[in-house]
Formats: sequence, C-alpha cells, structure tokens
Amino acid sequence: MKKEAEREARTMWQFVRTFLKWLVIAGVTGGIGGLVGSAFHLSVNWAAAFRAAHPWLLWLLPIGGLLIAAIYRLTKMENKNTNAIIDAIHFGDKVPLLLVPAIYLSTVITHLFGGSAGREGAALQIGGSLGCYIGQLFHLDEKDMRIATLCGMSAVFSALFGTPLTATIFALEVISVGVFYYSALVPCIVASLAALAISNAFGIAPTHFTFALTAAPRLLLLRVAALAAVCSLMSILFCVTMHGTERLFAGRIQNPWLRIAAGGAIVVVLTLLVGTGDYNGAGMDVITRAIEGGQAAPDAFFWKLLFTAVTIGSGFKGGEVVPTFFIGATLGCVLGGLLGIPAGFAAALGLVCVFCGAVNCPIASIVLSIELFGAGQLVYFALACGIAYMLSGYFGLYSSQKILYSKLRTEFINIHAK
Repeated sequence: MKKEAEREARTMWQFVRTFLKWLVIAGVTGGIGGLVGSAFHLSVNWAAAFRAAHPWLLWLLPIGGLLIAAIYRLTKMENKNTNAIIDAIHFGDKVPLLLVPAIYLSTVITHLFGGSAGREGAALQIGGSLGCYIGQLFHLDEKDMRIATLCGMSAVFSALFGTPLTATIFALEVISVGVFYYSALVPCIVASLAALAISNAFGIAPTHFTFALTAAPRLLLLRVAALAAVCSLMSILFCVTMHGTERLFAGRIQNPWLRIAAGGAIVVVLTLLVGTGDYNGAGMDVITRAIEGGQAAPDAFFWKLLFTAVTIGSGFKGGEVVPTFFIGATLGCVLGGLLGIPAGFAAALGLVCVFCGAVNCPIASIVLSIELFGAGQLVYFALACGIAYMLSGYFGLYSSQKILYSKLRTEFINIHAK
C-alpha cells in the first residue's frame, strides 16, 4: 500500500509540475504575444485610418507591393506563410523569428495602400513564430515546442480580436481536422487570457456585434439550414478562387516583383471600376453595416472575393479570415431577405458559416458566434456551423491542414485540405 501511494504521489506531482511549467511558459508567451498583437492591431488600424484620410495612397499600391517583395527577399522569408506554421506543428519544425517583422510590416503596408486582406493570417504567423522562439528559450523538446507554437498562435489571435476562447479552440482545431490537441488546452487558454489582458490594458475593445431578432419567423430552423447550405458552397468557391488565383499569378508571372506590382495595379483598376473603397482593407465597417444595420449591396460578396483573391494571390500579405467574415456577412444579409430571415441575423449566420466552411473548424466557429454575438441564438448558429462544416467537403484555406477523419463516417482518411 505504501509503495502504491508513493507511486500515485509521484504521478500527481508530475501533473502538478507540468501544470506549473505551462502556467509560466504560457503566461510569458501570452504576455509577449499580447504586447506584439496589441501593437499590430494599433498599427493596422492606424494604416487603415491614414489611408481613409488620404485616398490617393491607393495609387501607390504597386509600389507598396514592391516594398513587401523587398522585405521578404531581405529576410529570406519568401516561402513562409500560415501553411508553414501548420507544418511546423505537424513535423516539429522551427519557425524563424524573422517572420515576425516580415509579416508585421508587410500586412501594415498592404492595409496602408489599400490591398484587400485581413490580419488574422499575420496574427497566426506572428504568434507561431513568437511561440516557437519562446519555446527555444525554455529549451523545450520537440513535442512541447508544438504546444508552445500553438500558445503563440492563440495569444496573438486573442489580442487581435478579443476572442480568447475562439483563439484557443481555433489553434487546437485547425491543425488536424478530427483530432483535438487536448494537451495544449490549458497552455493555450492561459496564453489567450494573458494576451487579452494586455490588449485590454491598451484600450483595445473586443470585436462584438449586435443584431435584431425580435420575433422568430416560422420554420426558422429550416430557413437557417438553407442559408447554411448556400454559405457552404460560398466557402468552397472562396477556397477554390484563392488557391486558383495564386496558381494563376505564379504561372503567368514568374517574377515575384512584377507579380505583386501587377496585382496592386489590378486592385487599383478594380477600385476605380466599382467606385468605392469598401473592398479595400479589411472592410470591418461593411461587416458592421450588414449585421447591425441589415444593409449590404447585392454584389458586395462577389467584389470582396475578387479583390481579396487578387491581393493575396499576387503576393500581398494579411489574412483570409476577415474576408470570409465580409463575404459571409454580406451574402447572408442578401439571402436573408429571400429566405425570410431578419437581415442582420442572416448576416451573422453567414459570417460564421463561411468562416466554418473555409477553415473546417466547427467547434471554434460555434464558440466564435458566442463571443461575437452572444449566446441567445446559439442553437441556430450551432446548426448552421454543423451544416456548413459537412457540406463544405474537404476544401480549406490552408493546404497544409490535415483532414484526419472523414466528415461522412467514422473513418480515418488522413488527407490534406484541397
């Protein structure tokens, strides 16, 4: 009995020691990630505001593209992106710290001159790189380095959007669909909360929307299911267009300097063609109008898709998640009128559905709906996310993402997202 008690005590001490170890490492990662993420958030917001005050900066977008190409050439980060972060977790590779200034500056430049992109792709890359570097400072082994990288991703994502639970679940879920990294749950949530505290200290308000749903229409569940099905198709179209445009630019214009300058010129022409700057930058104001005001142009989702595909496909930096928010919100707002769903509520549903279908993260998407919109209509968001996840097939934004288990049956398939 005494030996067994000693063995149990040693086992419990191992759990406590591991918990304390990650409490320290995740706290440090969250603190540093919160500082960098807050600075990044403020920098991107400044760039967007400065461009809005000086619209002529759009004409310099091709030159901004050349600056980005120069930054990546000087830092030798040409082939490093979000897929590289996912691969680092899959294979235990190290993420170079130089990726932090490269993606930070390049994303700010993209927003300053009017490229159509988000910022969460940069957040994942910045966070993954920081987490990996901090893991090296603590002399972690290969398996723990993966958790440290996930902590960094969670921290910067949380600081940027003010959604700590989504940041945690998204980091754990996006790597391998069908497998959840439970060992990283406590470290990631500690890092997310620490980063959120830092961003709050800088006065950065969490992202949140409100919509009106005074009375639920009849057969609302069926209407929501129909909306989710259409949004799943849009998520497929978004992924196919993003990957196809990148291949098209790379195939037609081999020189990366000419490629990114040409992409910038095309975005300038498209902006002149549509006669509005709604599709430049992240477009958070358009998302807010769709959800809180129930207003969106019928073709807004198409133009955002085109602008973003050209921007990212030609080599500008940023992210694809906020564009999925934009496309989903504006598409949902338009479809809401056709399906008899209140426009703002339909826009909110569309936002989470297109995001869910594009990243293959249903749990993170459901949590996102709670953090963005509250839990009042959770059952509808959960249904919509489930449908969007299933009907989006095996397409995804990140080609390094592994689909380990089938969406249709309990079967191990281990394929990469298309």
